[in-house]
Amino acid sequence: MQVGIMGGTFDPIHTGHLIAAERARVGAGLDQVWLMPANVPPHKPDAPKASAGQRWEMVCRAAADNPFFRPLDVEIRKGGVSYSIETIELLCREHPGVQFAYIIGADMVRFLPKWFRIDEIVRHIRFVGLARPGYPIDLAELPQNIRERVTLVEMPLVELSSSAIRAEKLRGGSIRYWVPDAVYEYIEVNQLYGT
Repeated sequence: MQVGIMGGTFDPIHTGHLIAAERARVGAGLDQVWLMPANVPPHKPDAPKASAGQRWEMVCRAAADNPFFRPLDVEIRKGGVSYSIETIELLCREHPGVQFAYIIGADMVRFLPKWFRIDEIVRHIRFVGLARPGYPIDLAELPQNIRERVTLVEMPLVELSSSAIRAEKLRGGSIRYWVPDAVYEYIEVNQLYGT
């Protein structure tokens, strides 16, 4: 089975994340995409605004109506800072026989050589890079051992981010349709991201 892993803070998960997951699934021939909220992402200095439990609940709600999506709580269960190599090793132990692919944005593809223990990572998994308009990717710039483990998939430009959603909510604006309906309802009921 070919499984794409889409990690992120998901604070909150939004429509752009789901479009990206579906494009990666279809474009890279994946059987499923597992949506994995980070506990504490190492590259983001600010703590998530919603708790790990709240972000997990929103991911579960966002994945519920797509049979090809599955929420994955491995990093939340593990706790602490989430490093990709530790997560990958854990996934490979827990799911032998599954071939994993990390789904990443175009902007991250060129930084793959700087990833912590990247040479070990590419021995375990491959990457699906979402090539967005305006973010050219030249795989030839990557070392060969990384380059041959990257599949590029075209992604439409979706100008939507979790930080923009939080800012809009804080201003008292509407975020309906920026997030799936079930996530919108959860945010409203739990008064997340408001004043």
